[in-house]
Amino acid sequence: MNHNRNTQVLMMAVVLLISLACGAVGAAQPTSAPTSTPVDISIPSTATEKPTSTPEPTATPDVAATQRYDDLFSQVQEFKDIGYIPTTDGEYIEMGDFKEEFSQLGYYQAYPYDLILENFVFTGHIKWSTATQTSDTSGCGVLFGQQEDASDYAVFLDKSRIYFSSSTATTYSELGKTRGTGNLNFGNPAEADLSLLVYENHAYVYVDDEFIGEYTLSQSKPLRGAFGYGVISGTNKDYGTRCEVSNARIWSLKP
Repeated sequence: MNHNRNTQVLMMAVVLLISLACGAVGAAQPTSAPTSTPVDISIPSTATEKPTSTPEPTATPDVAATQRYDDLFSQVQEFKDIGYIPTTDGEYIEMGDFKEEFSQLGYYQAYPYDLILENFVFTGHIKWSTATQTSDTSGCGVLFGQQEDASDYAVFLDKSRIYFSSSTATTYSELGKTRGTGNLNFGNPAEADLSLLVYENHAYVYVDDEFIGEYTLSQSKPLRGAFGYGVISGTNKDYGTRCEVSNARIWSLKP
């Protein structure tokens, strides 16, 4: 009796082990590799790189975008024809709209982008206003060549002149003209088209397609650096100086 019982127990145990083994094998399924969400580490959406050649026509062409490209390239070609630059080779970049205001008399506020340029052509529509009538420099414009210590160059549209600054980490001062008048004549508020060519150690400023001035840049100061916008406040009252930039495009010239 005991022998039969032991045999039955042993057989039941074997059956149970086989069942468990089969169940374990059946449960093992191959696992797929985990998926990941792409992280955008490019420059902000305010600056989108475009191909260097004219976009190919499509079934529904973006006529306005093509016109913006053509307008800027025509200007780049003109600068080459004048002799300012040796080539038109480069990359086309469209910038998003910009709007800021800054209120601190005698100070300059920089708004750099994660966009590194060296030699380039910029064009854009600038609108600016000052909360009160003032004789102090008050306007907005573009900055370039900004370094990690915040030193940079900047070109501001004031109501009566171009203020071209060269700054260090703690101060900024006006850069003198090499030629041209540097003069403007605007009310408050004001708006104008600004074009800026920076090539090697020279910068050329045009306002509403009119040549305003040429400026000689320091050969000892780095030119390659961050690009952005800047605001100089001529008053502490209310919003100070308001700056808006639209239809901004850049042609980054190849070395």
